[in-house]
This record gives sequence, structure tokens and C-alpha cells, in this order.
Amino acid sequence: MLPQSDPPAKSSLKNPFLYSWGVLVIAAFAVVWILFSRWQENRSVESRAKEEQAQKQREQDRATLERMGGKELAIQSFYAIPAEIRRGQSVQLCYGVANAKTVKLEPQSNPVWPSYTRCVDVSPTKTTTYTLTIADATGNTKIQSLEVKVH
Repeated sequence: MLPQSDPPAKSSLKNPFLYSWGVLVIAAFAVVWILFSRWQENRSVESRAKEEQAQKQREQDRATLERMGGKELAIQSFYAIPAEIRRGQSVQLCYGVANAKTVKLEPQSNPVWPSYTRCVDVSPTKTTTYTLTIADATGNTKIQSLEVKVH
């Protein structure tokens, strides 16, 4: 009998499992990298969108504040509808104020208060001059008058 010889040893570089695992590991890293980079990009896009929205909101708030009189005490409107009436009819006195703490309308018995738009019904018996006086928390005042003619 012939002596049995050991089969030749296979090189580990010829092992298909080694290559397939290597390819799988590289593919897994590529997938993880793609997912991470997309997640990071989405975060930055959302962050920019939030900042833009906040900027737009600040601009809208500033514009609204300016339309409503800014930070200064102001009588924005004071008028009568209609400006002339016949005896016995009523008229609406309308006013709008900004940053007022108190409002006084004279001569007039109905209560008034600070408002951006408010109208009060009055029935003068003769031509009357109405005076709107407003004051802020520090004591600054503004005064405006208008005349309602009665025929």
C-alpha cells in the first residue's frame, strides 16, 4: 500500500466566505453612510426652514405692531358717522387708540376703554364738540376733538 498523503492545504485567500463577508461588510458600511448623510442633510434642511419661518414671523409681528401704532401712544382714528344729523337722531363716535391705558370721551355718559376700534352711540341735541383724551401708564396724554353738527 502506498502511504496516504495529506491533501494539500487550501490557501485562506481562496475561501469564498471571506470575500462574501468582506463585500457584505463594505455594503453595510455604504448603506449606513448613505442613511446617516441623508438624516444629517434632512436635519439641516429642517433647521433652515425653521429659521426662515421664525424670521418671517418676526417680520409679520413687527409689521403688525407698526400697523397698530408701534410703541408710541397714539390716537389712530376718531370720527363720527354721520358727521351731521337732525335733532333726535343718533350718531356713532368711533375711535381707535394705541398703547393707551385710559380713554375718556367728553361730553358723554357711556363708558369707553382702550381699543383699536370701538364705536359709541350718542344723541346730541345741539351741535357738540366731542373730545377724546387718552393717557398711557407714564402719564403722557393725547387729545383730539371733533364736531357733530345738529340741524
